[in-house]
Amino acid sequence: MLTRRFGDFDAAEDAVQEALLNAAAQWPAEGVPGNPRGWLIQVASRRMADQLRGEQARRRREELVAAWSPPDRRVAPPADDPDAAGRDDTLTMLFLCCHPTLTPASAIALTLRSVGGLTTAEIARAFLVPEATMAQRISRAKQRIKSSGVPFRMPGPDERARRLASVLHVLYLIFNEGYVGSAGPELQRVELAREAIRLTRMLHRLLPGECEVAGLLALMVLTDARRPARTGPDGAPIPLAEQDRTLWDAEAVAEGIALVTAALARGAVGPYQLQAAIAAVHDEAPTAEDTDWPQILALYGLLERMSDNPMVALNRAVAAAMVHGPATGLDMLRALDADGRLAGHHRLHAARAHLLEMAGDHEAAVAEYRSAANRTTSIPERDHLITRAAHLRA
Repeated sequence: MLTRRFGDFDAAEDAVQEALLNAAAQWPAEGVPGNPRGWLIQVASRRMADQLRGEQARRRREELVAAWSPPDRRVAPPADDPDAAGRDDTLTMLFLCCHPTLTPASAIALTLRSVGGLTTAEIARAFLVPEATMAQRISRAKQRIKSSGVPFRMPGPDERARRLASVLHVLYLIFNEGYVGSAGPELQRVELAREAIRLTRMLHRLLPGECEVAGLLALMVLTDARRPARTGPDGAPIPLAEQDRTLWDAEAVAEGIALVTAALARGAVGPYQLQAAIAAVHDEAPTAEDTDWPQILALYGLLERMSDNPMVALNRAVAAAMVHGPATGLDMLRALDADGRLAGHHRLHAARAHLLEMAGDHEAAVAEYRSAANRTTSIPERDHLITRAAHLRA
């Protein structure tokens, strides 16, 4: 909302941070206001308006704001502010960040930072690049958006179609960070996963005929349906095969299956639909032993042909092990050792440890579990991997 009103990414980001700091200081003592969002908008807007009035060097920006804002810039009380009353600019911001002047990688990184609220370090881990590289990429993307002078509004149908792939990738990465936090003491960041699902639902309502939008929503819903069973009382992760499936959200499973079934029947199949189909096969199995692994392996084979993603190849290797035995999966993992994108990644070591455990080579499995534990930045995942290693040692 602030970016739309004042036309400046960086200044809006700073103003929001200041408003949140003020809220953190005042609300515990004075109580949470009746309209927290409106309060934050009011404080941040006043800060930006004061800054614009007080800095002569930003005169031209002030004139631009005058053209984009109502003549009277005084901020109305939150209850009377139409922006605070419920206008949601998040989807518009998604499309704005995915501007065609940016490369897809830069657009996705900027959106994850500005809309998803992920840290630069988290985004760098998602892209498998150094944090400094990602910081430069985000900074350059902000400057490109600013210099383009693009107005803050939802693009037309043709422009939406050109930006849609980047928007979907952003939503996918936000959900993944929420479902499995890449760092910190919590395995799941529920608020991020829910926000990704909410935004994808909005996008599905906007573009009901887009099969990949439906596929992504189905993937999120089917995956999130398992959330109640994914952790124990102490927050430790529970592997899929060991989860209590009676805790899964049956309504969410039914919704996801209906979404992906309808999308697959409409025509061209994309990677999000395939991932949703894989999730549906898992969710339809009443027990882990009933999982249709040959079907999952076939779906991963199709997905790998569409996507040059080493994580897809890793998951296909695990599926192959479930169908043909751990030796087959381990051979496939060896081919990934040369892929620089996975060099030192904890998931490669964790997958190899799992397959070695299946093969009965407990000593090698312990070494791989420990290697994975040393590489992950997620505390619950680290503790789980150490526990698996200790269990094999016992």
